[in-house]
Amino acid sequence: MTDMTTFDRIKELAEKRGKSLPAVSADLKFSDNLFYRWKTSNPKASDLAKVADYFHVSVDYLLGREEIKGEVLDDTEEKLVAAFRLESKDLDDDGKRRFNNSLQNLIKAARETIDDSKKRKG
Repeated sequence: MTDMTTFDRIKELAEKRGKSLPAVSADLKFSDNLFYRWKTSNPKASDLAKVADYFHVSVDYLLGREEIKGEVLDDTEEKLVAAFRLESKDLDDDGKRRFNNSLQNLIKAARETIDDSKKRKG
C-alpha cells in the first residue's frame, strides 16, 4: 500500500476523470471544501460510500486498505460501460457474449471509419 491519504486518493481519481475536486463535490451535492476538510478530520461513512460509488471503487480503497485492481475509467469509458449494461441487462450469458462480439465489430468498424477519414484529410 502507498502512504496516500483519503484526500490524495480522491484527488487522483478526480484527475483521472478530468474533474476538479469542486466539480466532484458539486456532482455529489457536497460542500465545496468537504474534501479539503478530510485532510484533518474523518469523513462520515455515508459520504465515503457516495464517493466510492461515484468513482466505482471500494470504501476500503479510499481508506487505503486495498489497492484498485484494474484501471479507473474516464467519463467516456464509464458511459460506454453503462450503455453496454443497460442494453444487455436482460440477456442471458450467450446473448451477452453475442452482444459483446457484435459491439466489438461495430467499434472496430467505427475506428476504421475514423482512421480512413483522417487519412483523406491528411
